[in-house]
Amino acid sequence: MKVLVLNCGSSSIKYKLYDDDRQLAEGLLEKIGTAQAQLNHMVAGRKKVVSVHEVLEHQAGIELILKVLVDPGKGVLTSIEDIQAVGHRVVHGAESFSESTLITPEVVAKIEECIDIAPLHNPPNLAGIYAISRLLPKVPQVAVFDTAFHQTMPDKAFTYAIPYVFYARNHIRKYGFHGTSHYFVAHEAAAMLGRTIDELKLITCHLGNGSSITAVDHGKSVDTSMGFTPLEGLPMGTRCGDIDPAVPLYIMGKEELNLQQINALLNKHSGVLGISGISNDFRTLEEEAGKGDKRATLALEVFCYKLKKYIGSYIAAMNGADAIVFTGGIGENSDVVREMVVKDMEFLGVELDADKNRAKKHDEAADISKPSSRIKVLVIPTNEELVIARDTRRVAAAN
Repeated sequence: MKVLVLNCGSSSIKYKLYDDDRQLAEGLLEKIGTAQAQLNHMVAGRKKVVSVHEVLEHQAGIELILKVLVDPGKGVLTSIEDIQAVGHRVVHGAESFSESTLITPEVVAKIEECIDIAPLHNPPNLAGIYAISRLLPKVPQVAVFDTAFHQTMPDKAFTYAIPYVFYARNHIRKYGFHGTSHYFVAHEAAAMLGRTIDELKLITCHLGNGSSITAVDHGKSVDTSMGFTPLEGLPMGTRCGDIDPAVPLYIMGKEELNLQQINALLNKHSGVLGISGISNDFRTLEEEAGKGDKRATLALEVFCYKLKKYIGSYIAAMNGADAIVFTGGIGENSDVVREMVVKDMEFLGVELDADKNRAKKHDEAADISKPSSRIKVLVIPTNEELVIARDTRRVAAAN
């Protein structure tokens, strides 16, 4: 089955086309809403194609993507009718969805209800759904939710210590995100270890500009660091992560900031960017820290220290762990971060092989722990789009 996977952001569309598990093409359309939108289109074994277009909204962007997929010189399809299903990444499904779901008008209405709690993410996700409904009306669409994997968390893990009426009335609770990535690398870890997922305790660390960590107990998410929104948890590229909730109130009073301004400060100007004053790019931070920049060093130390604390707490919550898994742009590529995080954890049975860690190649899975390590340290490239494609095939075929 040929499946088109779409991940629509506010000004971008990522896409991959699969034939079963075989990737046929992928690309990224950036700067939607401008006359300088840039399309990067890639097919294995061919030179990357880069082109600039006027693309003012998502439907026009998806029309452009469909056009390039059937282009005789650039594409891989003979006809748009070759696309048999479309899978969409949808960030927030709240409590309505615990698994990937065939998109119907009722499902769309539920996703629209989540806009209030995911105002930056669900609207562009919906824009992609609306566009495909108009452009490919007979093709089944499937929503794959970032939040679905975490719906197995117990009440004690997702409940906030605020008056319960706010959960009952407004569904305010921990939801968690990056669920598709955590699900994928947990199952890949089980395969690497030669064991079944339902006999393992894993800690999966998805580390990128947005970062989260999940405790996966016998294949189920039992706790995760992101919360009601992706702001909770680890300090990230530009997000503050866990802080005293009185801090934003204090800053608002001192600096006379309104809700929109404090929201921007916590989401776009904090994290390692806020600490370092240099960048939210960890490669830049590592480079500057290597030159002796104290704030770049501090930003890395804060990030790794908070991550280490989460790992320790999840080992306690699950009464042990079989492996710690690093994934995402930082988790897969930064040997510096991985070493800083698991250093001095021998008491818990974590022993990193420094040579294996430094030698790990890009885009390869690796066990970077010593043979004697009771808790294995794994690096596994994530592939959220493959999960979306597989779920889309399964759901579309069943309907």
